[in-house]
Amino acid sequence: MTDWMVDGARSDIRAPDGTRLAVYEWGDPAGPEVVLIHGFAQSHLCFAPQLRSDLVRRCRVVAFDMRGHGASAQPADASAYQGSRVWADDIATVLAAKRLKRPTLVGWSMGGRIIRQYLMTHGDAAIAGINFVAAHVIEDPRCRGPGAPKPTPETQTLAEEIEATIAFLDACYGKKPSEADFRRALGYNMRVPTSVRRAISGWSTDAAPTIAALAGVRVPVLITHGRQDTVVLPVAAEMARAAMPHARLSWFDDCGHSPFCEDAPRFNRELMAFVSA
Repeated sequence: MTDWMVDGARSDIRAPDGTRLAVYEWGDPAGPEVVLIHGFAQSHLCFAPQLRSDLVRRCRVVAFDMRGHGASAQPADASAYQGSRVWADDIATVLAAKRLKRPTLVGWSMGGRIIRQYLMTHGDAAIAGINFVAAHVIEDPRCRGPGAPKPTPETQTLAEEIEATIAFLDACYGKKPSEADFRRALGYNMRVPTSVRRAISGWSTDAAPTIAALAGVRVPVLITHGRQDTVVLPVAAEMARAAMPHARLSWFDDCGHSPFCEDAPRFNRELMAFVSA
């Protein structure tokens, strides 16, 4: 076993539609509860900088691979990745299966979008707080940057798929990771098949009902965003903050789309303080 491996205790659960989800757990069972939700084409392994930190010594940390990603099942039907309830119910299923009382939800990029779906479907009564990280919470086209994933045509070749994945992953970092870390991330990015990427790209949520749902959020909210983000532009954080006036906005001035990796020490301190408060 190499020292970068961060897998916790794994359990497989079933979403309401039968999709198998791989769920992992670390840390102090009696500590504050934190659920880490990764982004598009990623896996729970992207949170390695958090899973090697004091967070897992002081908190009960749960993460899961989203449907179609990582070690979770990859349904063939595009409808398994679309609609208003699918992603929301996946979160609810994880919370119930792990018997979490009132966790803090941390969602990076698309992870923030599915937290939004959870709020729109289930509300915030079962959670203690939310940390949106570089998330396109309100789907306004002005928030989409040049580094965002590009549409995948039916005629895309394997070589084109590999090049597109490398380009997207490269855009995820303002401060580049080590070559070894980039290779590992490329491995779990390539694990997500083109059919799943295409199905997810066909899923969207209108801005108006999103803003209405966010206006009803009462739990504490932390919005974390890199000012150098070219995947989800910084205006996305400003729009989310405007929809939730009680939210605190934390800018990472020299970071891109992955502040939890690019400045992990600061991110971990701020997350731990938010969870503790």
